[in-house]
Amino acid sequence: MIQAFGLTSNSRKGLPPAVDDVSFEARAGRVTALLGGEGAGKTTVLRLMLELQHGRGATYFRGRPLHRIAHPSREVGVLLGDVPGHPSRTVRGHLRMLCAAAGVPVRRADEVLEVVGLVSLRDERLGTLARGMDRRLGLACALLSDPHTLVLDEPSDALSPREIQWLYGMLRAHAGQGGTVLLTVADPKEAASTADQVVTLEQGRLVADQAAVEFARTRLRPRVAVRSPHAARLASLLAKEARTTHRSVEVVREGGNRLSVYGSTCADVGETAYRHGILVHQLANETGDMGPGAGVDLAAGGPSDQQATGRSRAPRADSVTAAPPPRGPAAVSPLTPSGGSGASSGVPEPTADGHEAAATPGAASRRPTTRTLDALPPLPPPISVRPAPSPLRPLRYELRRATGISTGFLTVAAVLVVSALTAVVLARIGHTPQARLLAAWPRELPLPPAALGAGLLGALAFGDEFRHPALAADRGTVPRRLGLLAAKLLVSAATALLLAALTVGCDAEVLYLVYGRELTEVPADWLSLGASWIGLVVGCAWAGVLAAGVFRSTTAGLAAVVAVPVLGVPLVQKALEGPSVRTAAGFPMRVREVFLAQWPFGGERYLTVAAQVVAQPVGGALTLSLTALLCAYLLTTVRGRVR
Repeated sequence: MIQAFGLTSNSRKGLPPAVDDVSFEARAGRVTALLGGEGAGKTTVLRLMLELQHGRGATYFRGRPLHRIAHPSREVGVLLGDVPGHPSRTVRGHLRMLCAAAGVPVRRADEVLEVVGLVSLRDERLGTLARGMDRRLGLACALLSDPHTLVLDEPSDALSPREIQWLYGMLRAHAGQGGTVLLTVADPKEAASTADQVVTLEQGRLVADQAAVEFARTRLRPRVAVRSPHAARLASLLAKEARTTHRSVEVVREGGNRLSVYGSTCADVGETAYRHGILVHQLANETGDMGPGAGVDLAAGGPSDQQATGRSRAPRADSVTAAPPPRGPAAVSPLTPSGGSGASSGVPEPTADGHEAAATPGAASRRPTTRTLDALPPLPPPISVRPAPSPLRPLRYELRRATGISTGFLTVAAVLVVSALTAVVLARIGHTPQARLLAAWPRELPLPPAALGAGLLGALAFGDEFRHPALAADRGTVPRRLGLLAAKLLVSAATALLLAALTVGCDAEVLYLVYGRELTEVPADWLSLGASWIGLVVGCAWAGVLAAGVFRSTTAGLAAVVAVPVLGVPLVQKALEGPSVRTAAGFPMRVREVFLAQWPFGGERYLTVAAQVVAQPVGGALTLSLTALLCAYLLTTVRGRVR
């Protein structure tokens, strides 16, 4: 269950808080609705409950606050606004990426797609989905980890009536299995027909907390909707007959040629119109709203039920009242789901533009791939979290994140093309050392194309997380776990190594094809040059990752990479060129003597190469930058956990 105590948002400049001292409970096995109009504070309440917004109060999910739950997505499924995913990622790829992050089997993605009716759109890009299909995908993300509690912000927004019936049937089935469902709605009729408990908000304050039956009795009442070109005459006749027969009937002019008749029936209104020869265009039973705050007295311990039932709302200026009509139990909307049968509503499989598939005779034979939701299960089957070591989960997530869109592949292809063209031009001009020629690194540029590309890919690793925060739907910010950082560093290093090898190989091949074998010979000091090359590319990739994680921006990550040769190298050169009394000659041998062990496979040789790389101006500047960025990242991580 959910227990919310004293939720209050921070005060705004010169304005009262959007939410002020809201307390309620949402019990397990029941559907609870937060009802309120625009600006009532429904979304703010949810954000305070999920700790996405600063404020006062406390919320407990089965006795624990959200920040005390190790894996929040397994306890609470959240749907707030649009799905925060990369627009170029496919529907199925997005869910499989979240499966890797949550540690659930990848087949779970196909199961929830089957449930929400998006199987036919699983290869569509997120950026092409209509609003209604985006809401379905958001519901699939909420159900992915098989959570006990669902917190949904207006889940029926942009859905058709048949899809709304299917949606609430599925939520009812989740509650029927012992889960907790909390959702926000703006329509009182929808709240009365779909929820077990209705919590009414008005201007950020709690005005009522009632069972759905009590809410319907105090807030709603049946009416007859009439549309006629002679609405004024019909209203007068209905009021006159009500006074003659001593019946409690209220006739309200809704504007134009529309009437709302309370306390009568379609048969009585139709007979009156027929006797007096009045043309009627519409005659239907509906459920009316008593207006905001109608149940305040009852919720606040005011008059008794009998007294509240006998009070009617004040008639409008253009209404005709024959007698004060009593409030009776509201007629239940036809959208009322019967527990667990939400999947039998017959909602057609949607198309890419968000429209339902046509349900015409013979459509199944013409389009055999079109399916309806009749045969779909109301809920995906229960799952168990995969017992994998925790470091593998962020690694699987990062691999799916990096390979799920084409940005990385396009970046690598662009780097290879630019590098090859640069190498050809440098070879034609001449006066370029062979090492720089193979790396396509002119002296005029601060970094070669491969290092810039590796830095951009590293910056995108964290920059995309903040631009499209798929992991922040229920946290409000991208998690700064060290496991996620280690996975990003590992994947970016592997990508940088691959890019470095491909760049040198492609440059050498292009130089061989254009100028012959003379420019493709292996240098004598290939080991130290190779170590420097790998260290440069991997260091740029790591600098991009750390800077983007600290400054929450891809642009800032790439700027940090460029700042190393532009700002860091001159400072290191100035420090190295200064007067020095002693040198570090013999450093590898002294290290060997300290450890009192024989280095296997000539380890002192590799140590010497590593020391030479760090001693170079670029290597030293890159090492200092990485150290500073890593310390800044750890500091922000610790600071966030303390908060």
